[in-house]
Amino acid sequence: MTTIRLFCNAGMSTSLLVEKMVAAAAEEGMEVDIRAYPANEMDGIVEGIDCALLGPQVGYMKAQAKKICDKHGVPVDVIPMQDYGMCNGKNVLAFAKKLMGK
Repeated sequence: MTTIRLFCNAGMSTSLLVEKMVAAAAEEGMEVDIRAYPANEMDGIVEGIDCALLGPQVGYMKAQAKKICDKHGVPVDVIPMQDYGMCNGKNVLAFAKKLMGK
């Protein structure tokens, strides 16, 4: 099971993208647990996950997010704007897998 967390302003704007990512993972036969949360809750959520992704609207928090994620050995990066805007779950899942080294 691969656990991915997406972080945005309120944790709601990424819900459609989460659905698309879950569908893309199912097509690949990949077991995933993907959820979205507000970025300000990151510190209490990243422990034990495989990957953290920031929505472009909170990309300015990358340095802060990296400090939090590094403590737990979790890779983190900002979702590419085009894939986020188009809700391209397949591309964002591929981005997460690359970030995790899979």
